[in-house]
Amino acid sequence: MSPSSRPTVAIVKYNAGNVRSVQFALARLGVKPLLTDDPAALRAASHVIFPGVGEASSAMRFLRERGLDDVIPSLTQPVLGICLGLQLMCRHSEEADTTCFGIFETDVKRFRGDAKIPQIGWNTVHHDDSPLFAGIPQEAHFYFVHSFYAEPGHQQTASTEYIVPFASAMNKGNFHAVQFHPEKSADVGSQLLKNFLAL
Repeated sequence: MSPSSRPTVAIVKYNAGNVRSVQFALARLGVKPLLTDDPAALRAASHVIFPGVGEASSAMRFLRERGLDDVIPSLTQPVLGICLGLQLMCRHSEEADTTCFGIFETDVKRFRGDAKIPQIGWNTVHHDDSPLFAGIPQEAHFYFVHSFYAEPGHQQTASTEYIVPFASAMNKGNFHAVQFHPEKSADVGSQLLKNFLAL
């Protein structure tokens, strides 16, 4: 990728973990992202990544305090939510009864059952051949860490099963999101990030 063709990537800065591993993953692809909570910088970027590991209600509170709950849903360039980012792009989360962005028309539920919660580790992903999954085989293994999941719905582009089937990727227009961590998912995760940057 030549310097002139590299996308300008902004990572949403808020009180959620896992940002550094996303920065490292992008650096391996030759991209130096801007970590920012500035609305103008987010709107100016060619691509925006909304990652996160954390708790839904405190994350939404932080985003609202900075006006980012209005900014993020209004973005028009490709946006990728990761893990908590996906969940906050849904309507509502059972985690502390949190109202979220409502970009995706589905709700976030807590896993319940006898299996270990949170799900931590590798699991398979069955996708619908959307551009985000170009060159990635069906049932590829991605890395997950989560106690909550998005219910299946018409905007899902990939599914995974852990206790129950859930949406492991979603899409609405320029908004894409994945429950797994592509930045921790070896070659298939790197391919997914490349695909996103090519959108």
